[in-house]
Amino acid sequence: MTYFTTKTMTKVAAILVIAVVDVCAEERRADGRRIVVSIPDRKLVLFEGDRPLKVYDVAVGKPSTPTPEGEFHIINHIAQPTYYGSGVVMPPGENNPLGTRWMGLSTPGYGIHGTNVPSSIGKAASHGCIRMRQSDLEELFSLVNVGVAVELRGERTGLLAQVFATNLAN
Repeated sequence: MTYFTTKTMTKVAAILVIAVVDVCAEERRADGRRIVVSIPDRKLVLFEGDRPLKVYDVAVGKPSTPTPEGEFHIINHIAQPTYYGSGVVMPPGENNPLGTRWMGLSTPGYGIHGTNVPSSIGKAASHGCIRMRQSDLEELFSLVNVGVAVELRGERTGLLAQVFATNLAN
């Protein structure tokens, strides 16, 4: 009989995550969709190539628990998620802080999700995750799949400045 240590199981889980992301690489190239979040602007843009499809207002991490910067991928897609916090397990429902959808990122513990505090949208208020209004989240959830690239940017790029300027003019 073979026994696995916690360390071994953690390595196996990490390998499985990498494999899932690699399997989805072809799908990402095929649809060309990606998500870019401008942390200082508190906005999420869904792109197809360099063409913006949608712009959403979001909440980002507060100064004490900032949103990580970098390039990640969606590694799981869960409708009606259960929240697991510090000693708290909250089933799906109205009071769940994740809202109705969870899109986990390839950095452990971070994702794009809803909120049970809609007044936090547009603010630096989360524990580092990207929070969205429920209707916006459900729409985005239907538009992207596991494997989609997610860029979390600490500075506004030229492309984002152009998208926001155009979006404000409409």
